[in-house]
Amino acid sequence: MTALESEILEALIRLENAATGGATGQRESVLPFVQRLTELTRSLPPETSPDLLHYLHKRSYEKARFWLQGRDAENAAGNCGHV
Repeated sequence: MTALESEILEALIRLENAATGGATGQRESVLPFVQRLTELTRSLPPETSPDLLHYLHKRSYEKARFWLQGRDAENAAGNCGHV
C-alpha cells in the first residue's frame, strides 16, 4: 500500500466514524471528509488500481475501504455491474 493509499484508508475510516458516531456516539458532518477524499482521489497516479479508482469515483467508500484493507472479496455486486 502506498502512502497516499494509507492516507485514503485513514480518511475513509474517519468518514465512517463521523457518519456513525464511532466510539463516542456523536455523529459529525461528513462533508469535510468527503471533500478530503475527493482531493486525495484526484492525487492518485494513473497506475492506481482500476477497482480502487472506480470505487472512489463512484463514492462507494465502504467498497474502497474493503479493497484497501485486502477485503475486496467481501464487496457485494453493485448496480453498475462492476462488483
